[in-house]
Amino acid sequence: MFQNLPLFPEQASTMAPRVDALLYFLTAVSIFFASLIFIFIVVFAVKYRRRSDAEKAPQIEGSIPLEIFWSVVPLGITMVMFIWGALVYFDMSSPPAGALEINLVGRQWMWKAQHAEGQSEINELHVPAGLPVRLTMTSEDVIHSYFVPAFRIKMDVLPARYTTIWFHPTKAGEYRLFCAEYCGTLHSGMIGRVVVMEPADYQRWLGEGATGTSMAEAGAELFRRLGCGVCHRASDTGQGPALAGLFGKSVKLEGGGSALADEGYIRESILEPHAKVVAGFPPVMPTFKGLVSEDGILQIIAYLKSLRKEERARAER
Repeated sequence: MFQNLPLFPEQASTMAPRVDALLYFLTAVSIFFASLIFIFIVVFAVKYRRRSDAEKAPQIEGSIPLEIFWSVVPLGITMVMFIWGALVYFDMSSPPAGALEINLVGRQWMWKAQHAEGQSEINELHVPAGLPVRLTMTSEDVIHSYFVPAFRIKMDVLPARYTTIWFHPTKAGEYRLFCAEYCGTLHSGMIGRVVVMEPADYQRWLGEGATGTSMAEAGAELFRRLGCGVCHRASDTGQGPALAGLFGKSVKLEGGGSALADEGYIRESILEPHAKVVAGFPPVMPTFKGLVSEDGILQIIAYLKSLRKEERARAER
C-alpha cells in the first residue's frame, strides 16, 4: 500500500509495516475529521445564515446525549492511538535476546561502526538479513540522530551516554542512512548506507574483513594496559570488585541503593568512578577521563560482556 509513492520509502524491516500502519491510521483519522469539520462549517454557514437585518438568531439549547457522544468518541479514538503507539514504541525499545550487537560512534561528520569480530567501517553498516541487530550508540562531540528510513528507525546519538536501537532487516539490499539532527555546517554530508546481505554472504564479508583481534580481545588488552587488573582481580580480594559475571546484574552501592551494570554504568564507572561506588569497596579508583577513547570504552565493555559469557559457559559445563 502506497509503496509506489516516492513519499513512502521501501519497507525493509519487520517494524516498517507496523509503523506504516499506524501512520496510515493517524492520517486517515486526521483527514476524516478535518473533512467532517469543513463540511459542517459550510453546511451551518449556509443553513443558519442571517437572511435579513431584522432576523434574530434562535437560541439552541444544549444536548447532553450529543455532548456525551462527541466527547466519548474522540476519547476512544485517541486512546486507540495512544495504546497502538505505545505498543510499537515499547517493541522498538526492546531488542530481542540474541540480537547481533554492533557498536556505533557518531562524530562530525561520520558514523563509525565496530563489529564484535573486530571489523570497523565508516559511513557503512553491513548486517545479515533475517537476524535482529542491536546498535549501541554514542557520540564523541554533539547530538546526532541515526536514521534509516527503510527500516523506520531513528534514535538520537548523544555524547557522554549510550542509546540503543534495534531492527530486523527482511531482505538484502542497500538502504540510505542519514543523520536526522542538525549537527554542524556539514550535517547534510553525514550520510551513508546500510548493506543488508544474505547470511552466507555476510559471513564471507566478516572473514574478508577480519583483523585478527575481536572487540573483546582489544578490550582485554586495553584493560591490561591500563592496569585495571591490579584492583579488579578474579575474586573480590582486590580494592575493586571482581568483574566476571558483573555485566547485566544489579550492583549494591555504598550508602544504599543499587544500579544495573549495563553499558552506561560501566562507562560512568570508568570516567566518573566516584559517582556510584560499589558497597564494601573504598572509593580509590582514579578517573580514566582523557586516557581512554569512546572506542576504547566500548572495547572494555565488550571484554566485560565476554567475561559474563565465559562464566555462563563454566556454569553450564
